[in-house]
Amino acid sequence: MALEWRLRQVMAERGIWTGAELIRLMNEKAGYSLTAPSISLLLANAPKQVKAETMDALCTALACTPSDLWRHKATYASGREVKASDIVISKVANDRLPPI
Repeated sequence: MALEWRLRQVMAERGIWTGAELIRLMNEKAGYSLTAPSISLLLANAPKQVKAETMDALCTALACTPSDLWRHKATYASGREVKASDIVISKVANDRLPPI
């Protein structure tokens, strides 16, 4: 998978060890409530989708950004990880962008 869900790692970096503590922080800091089963699902697996309000509440409670919670790993269709040396950057003539 090209996206890695890092909620547990971000929580650990901030000394938050339980879903109950995360629920409390989301309520206190963002005024947003999730049930214990919903938090449990977010902690156990990468979600297929996340509501904008939920992402905002997580980021507010954890003082982070969505890019802290998701890490992108570029892959080819074959699933092989892309290395920086594989990326070709083309230079635009006269350092100008092409017209839209």
